Amino acid sequence: MGPDLYDTQADGTAQIAAAVAKAKAENKRVLVKLGANWCIWCRRLSHTFESDAAVAKALQENYVLVLVDVNHRHGKKRNDTVNDRYGNPMAQGLPVLVVLDADGKQLTTQETGALEDGKSAHDPAKVIAFLQKWAAKR
Repeated sequence: MGPDLYDTQADGTAQIAAAVAKAKAENKRVLVKLGANWCIWCRRLSHTFESDAAVAKALQENYVLVLVDVNHRHGKKRNDTVNDRYGNPMAQGLPVLVVLDADGKQLTTQETGALEDGKSAHDPAKVIAFLQKWAAKR
């Protein structure tokens, strides 16, 4: 499947705290992407984030992106405290997005099936619409 997207050793709470501090300094929002390295849809969404120029631009201008590993396979439950803190977004499947404001307040949770193109990828237009809807007002 390629190199790991998610750091399996990272403390999700610390990752998010660093992202919130950066977002506050840059007047941005935090986009937390909960997922796992085995998750094909997690990889597909990351591909859309990176390969579509308009999506990449919307992300870069408006968000601090954080990938938090929430793997539950093989008896290891990583970063469960992050999942609990945001109301169990993993119940909606993986990947799942959580948008935080620059103070760390949860604004919304988005299951990513709604952002798919109905085939085997995420629809850039749907992703951009979501990102624009939740971007900080400037």
